[in-house]
Amino acid sequence: MIILAITGSIYLFKPQLDALMYPNLLFVQPATSVLPYQQQMQVVQQRYPDAAISQITPSVAPDRSTEVTFTLNDHKRMAFVNPYTAEVLGDRDEEQNLQAIVRKIHGELLIGKTGDYLVELAACWGLVLLLTGLYLWFPRGGSSIFGTFLPRLRSPSRRIFWRDLHSVVGLYSSILIAFLILTGLPWSGFWGESFAQIWNRFPAYVFDGQTPKSTVLTGSLNQQGTQVVPWAVEQLPMPQSTQSAQSAQSGTGEHHPSGGGTIEHAAISLDQVMEWARSQNAPPGFSVTLPQGETGVYTVAAYPADSTQEMTAHLDQYTGKVLADVRWQDYGMVPKAVELGISIHMGKYFGWANQLLMFLTCLMIILLSVSGVILWWRRRPAGRLGAPELPNNGLWKVPLAIVAILGVAFPLVGISLIAVLLLDYLVLARVPTLKRLLS
Repeated sequence: MIILAITGSIYLFKPQLDALMYPNLLFVQPATSVLPYQQQMQVVQQRYPDAAISQITPSVAPDRSTEVTFTLNDHKRMAFVNPYTAEVLGDRDEEQNLQAIVRKIHGELLIGKTGDYLVELAACWGLVLLLTGLYLWFPRGGSSIFGTFLPRLRSPSRRIFWRDLHSVVGLYSSILIAFLILTGLPWSGFWGESFAQIWNRFPAYVFDGQTPKSTVLTGSLNQQGTQVVPWAVEQLPMPQSTQSAQSAQSGTGEHHPSGGGTIEHAAISLDQVMEWARSQNAPPGFSVTLPQGETGVYTVAAYPADSTQEMTAHLDQYTGKVLADVRWQDYGMVPKAVELGISIHMGKYFGWANQLLMFLTCLMIILLSVSGVILWWRRRPAGRLGAPELPNNGLWKVPLAIVAILGVAFPLVGISLIAVLLLDYLVLARVPTLKRLLS
């Protein structure tokens, strides 16, 4: 939980940190006219002749550069281009920069799928601790406002000091921490993947009346920690361009992607896709992913701070026909709630106030984690590492029920609980040294 809180705090301020760290790459002197995007992409190709360009993101403001993503020697990089002069300002390693590493730690602890499961396990047990902690906090006979709603920070007893700090901070932060955990779980690899498969379904009209049979999903564009398309469309089947390159060269006119005129070329150009995106009021920061192979499509995706402006569209690379177009209004209630929650989780939805609120929540997580360890250390049996003795007042029954219910709702909790019980019964209880140390 401490690792998640620290890395989350850093990623919250990604826009500000990027501006401080890469001003020479991100910022340009505004001019009157932007050069064609095809030209901007070509200068990157000339600068890196062996690169495979995959995506281009137009400048988000008049003083910002165009971003061109490419792969070179199996390594993902991003080039920054002055949109007014087509000058390549430089490039950045998209796998080894600060924010990329922080996001990998936050999502998978740098150890792949196993790390993903460990992060999910910690988050789910975090919910267990929140709910059982609230039950333990709940005022009972003889409770005072001090120690219940206000911490006794001047108490001469260190145990009371840490107990109050832990319980009162836990009370006031519980909703925010639960929010952070629940809005992060849809990205998890075990529970989150099943959750997405259940709720991410779309009506046929978003595919122009015919649902594609492709086994490739739109979520495949979100690779190596890069967020290209929203969570809500990750289970969307990727359509295919139906006109082959050979037939496209026959000279027949194809429809312009914006709906007007025809294109007398084998394939539509990047600038025509950009024109279509702007005609559809794509918000600043939208990206265009280039077609991969003869059946690949152009993907126009926007993942802005305001979730209601999200869009994901797939266009035929030969005709410009819109093969799928998903907007906020096409989401179900659950995907809408998830997307809104994710935007707040990442500190994007309402600006600086959003960032500071989530940062404060991260600080509370760190405080609760540290104070929880201190409380355990002070209350552990003398000379041993085990838990305090089980109380004989029956208060343990409700927390046990909470654990059991969450163990069913979140399978990794249940699996880990069974694993620990088996370890305790089969190993720890049968080895005298371990039994004395841990019991």
